[in-house]
Order: sequence, then C-alpha cells, then structure tokens
Amino acid sequence: MMVISNLLSSPSSPSNQIVANCTLLACVMVGIQFEKKVIVRIDKSSALPQFADALLAKFQKALWACNRGDLSEDSTNVARRVWNLLKVICLMLEPVTHHYRHPFHVMQNLDVCRKIYSRMQSLEQSHPWELLDGLQNALRFTLAAAKVSRDPAHSWNNQYLGIGDSHSPEDLDWLIDYFNYTYSYNQEGAFDVLVLLGVMKVRCRPDKQHQFFESLIGYMGSDIPVHLRHAALRLAYSAQEEMVVLIDDARLWHMISTEFFPAILTAVCPQPCGTLSDDGPDCFFHYDRDLCYLKLIFTLASNRYLHLCWDSHTDRCIQIIAECCESHMPHAFYLAGIFLLIAPEQLSDTPLDSITEQQWWDMISVAWLHADDIVDEKHCFEFLPVLVHGTKNYMHIAPENGENQSGERVSPPLL
Repeated sequence: MMVISNLLSSPSSPSNQIVANCTLLACVMVGIQFEKKVIVRIDKSSALPQFADALLAKFQKALWACNRGDLSEDSTNVARRVWNLLKVICLMLEPVTHHYRHPFHVMQNLDVCRKIYSRMQSLEQSHPWELLDGLQNALRFTLAAAKVSRDPAHSWNNQYLGIGDSHSPEDLDWLIDYFNYTYSYNQEGAFDVLVLLGVMKVRCRPDKQHQFFESLIGYMGSDIPVHLRHAALRLAYSAQEEMVVLIDDARLWHMISTEFFPAILTAVCPQPCGTLSDDGPDCFFHYDRDLCYLKLIFTLASNRYLHLCWDSHTDRCIQIIAECCESHMPHAFYLAGIFLLIAPEQLSDTPLDSITEQQWWDMISVAWLHADDIVDEKHCFEFLPVLVHGTKNYMHIAPENGENQSGERVSPPLL
C-alpha cells in the first residue's frame, strides 16, 4: 500500500493507467473479482469506470460495517482492512470521480462519520488520534463518493448536493461541533468540513448558529491559508439565507455586522494595503473568487433592512469595475446591483461619487447582457426594476447607436 500511496500522492497527476492499476489492486484487496480478460489487459484505463464503481460500492458497504471505528470485535479483519485502507482509497477515488455514474449515499456516509465522532466523544481518553484520523478519512471518502472536488482550484465549481430535505438541522449538529473542534488542532480536517457544508447548503439549529459563524469568521482571517479562506467564503455564500434571518437576534446580528461582514472582505483581500500579484489565488482579481464574493455582497445589499457599513466593500467593488466590464463578465450585473441597492445612509463617506458616468453605463450595459442568464435567482429577479430605473438615469450616456464601448448592442428588455 505504501507504493500505491506514493504513486497517487506524487506532485504530478498520475496517469489514468497508473490510477487504473492502483484501483484494480485495491479492488482485489477488498475481495472484488473481475473477468480474467480485464485483469490481463495491458492498458486498463478504459476499465476505470468499471473499477471505480465496483470499488466504491464494495468499500462503502464495508465502511458502514466498521462499527464506529470499534474494531475489537472484527473477527474476520475485513473492517480493520477497510479502516486501514481508508486514506489510500480516497487517493484512488478522487482522480476518478468523473468515471462513476452518480453520487453515492451522502447521508448514509455522513451517518457513519457521525457515529465515529460520537464514539470519539464518548471515550475517556483525551487524545483519540486514531479515531480523529479515521473520521477525517471517512469525511474525505464522503466527499469523493459524492463527486465533490477537494481541489481548491476546482472547488468553486462544485455543485450543490441534491439531497433536498433529506436532512434536518439536527442531523448536522455533530458536524458543526466537529467544525469548531478542528480549528484548534487540524485545519485540513476543517477544510473538508468547509467544503462539505458548502455543498450541502448548511442549516443550523438556533443554538448552533453563534458557534457556526464564530468558527467561520476564524477561517477568514488574514493569517489563514488561502484555500481555507476561499472555502470559508464559498460556505458563507451557501449560508447567506441563514444570515438574513438572524437580524431578529440582537447578539448574533451584532457578530454578523461587526465581525463577519468585515471578515468576508479579508477572505478576498487578506492584505488590503499590500501589493497583490497578477496571478495565484490571492491575485488582485480572481474570476471565481470575486464572482462568489460579489454574489454574496449583492444578496446582502438586496435585503435593504440590513444595516451594515459598506465603505470597505464599496471601495473593493469600485476597484474591479474596469476588469469586469472590459471583459463583459457577469460580475458587472452584481456590481451594478450592489451600487444601486446600497442606501446612501449606509456609507460614512461618498465613495460612489468616484464612479464616473461612463463607468455607470458600462456596468449597466454589461449587466443587461447577462440578465437573461441570471434572473432565475430570486434576488436578481427582484432587482430588475431597480436596474431598469438605473438604466433610465444613465441612458443619456449611451452611444447613439445603442452599443456599448465594445460595439455590442444593448437593449434592456424591460425599457
């Protein structure tokens, strides 16, 4: 298994042939049988879908039988073998998630994780590291089985898991507790929780909300590794509706407005006064990061009864107007929305005065180019009348031929 682990953990991505050979070996180790013609084939990469489906199904059933990580009664050693192979199996599954047909049993896998966490909490020993490692590996397996990428470069594009109302806030109490626990000892374990909660559209019980947002704020700090900050930002976007309903809780809303709202900007710009690179995850402008950020800020701006201090956020948004408009990005829709929705009394000075009329028109015209694709979102649809009004205010700047600076015709459908 050491050889397999080294092959799959190498800095360069392993080839499909290497992944296929390792996956076949793992299948054999857990008792999966294949036809001889598949085994003797020199290039087994074409059989990866078959290997991946078989390994995932077999390994999943074995994991469910691991009895919360208590292997003392495992007379056949099958569960112990699965437990010991857990991390290596994840290394095999993660490169081949696109080869198996559909996500596998998210809630059942999470229930296994919950039972491991429950046993860990019930043990008298103060440092149950074996169970902690097992829980982290089981969560990693859950992500792989759900076809959720742990690659920070791809995590922005993870789809929400289609589990609907199959879970209640109470089902995730243990995960919120574990999320808070990992901050003090294992940031990589917390990364998996951040990613998982982000694709599940987290819902917290009222008595867990303060703990959840407190932990989330901690992962947005400027001293936190970039992949954790970005995972926290995506989770914040996923939890945006949770935030909106907290306005009636004075203590929680004070945390949201004074700590969480500024932390969102720190997640994007950890050193606002520092020099940012032109590339890398902490670059001045990052397409996916900034789109996620703008969508979150737009949603908060759409709820006009939320009294927040917008100064730093508007400064950041003004800085990226040109970048978004020159390339006709959908970001311009959210920029226009943020600027048109923020009430003047929510700004301590008047940063919006620095936006030229030409910039206003560029934002609005590009916003209309993307409106058809965006209006399915609730807050975006409700914003359209505001966008119409803003368009009328700046229509006098539009070129006589109705085209924007790049020659694309702008025709707002509701005017």
